Amino acid sequence: MAGKEEKNMAVNDSLPVKQILNVFHEHSTDEMWIDYDSSADVLYVNFQRPVHADDSEMRDDDTIVRYQNGQVVGLTILNASTKP
Repeated sequence: MAGKEEKNMAVNDSLPVKQILNVFHEHSTDEMWIDYDSSADVLYVNFQRPVHADDSEMRDDDTIVRYQNGQVVGLTILNASTKP
């Protein structure tokens, strides 16, 4: 049991949870879907399903913000395991 607890703590420590929650609250959405590609270390956060982004913005923190009709519909977080 201790091994599982340690593993969960490590995952929680390495995910950019604060960043995700900030966007979640800013855009007053009720749902989100999260997918993680461990081989690429990319975290996908979507506020709609399916996502049909028509624009995107690459930020300095390795985050791609995806938009549809000017509204944020998702985030792609590169190098996710290295984020605080």
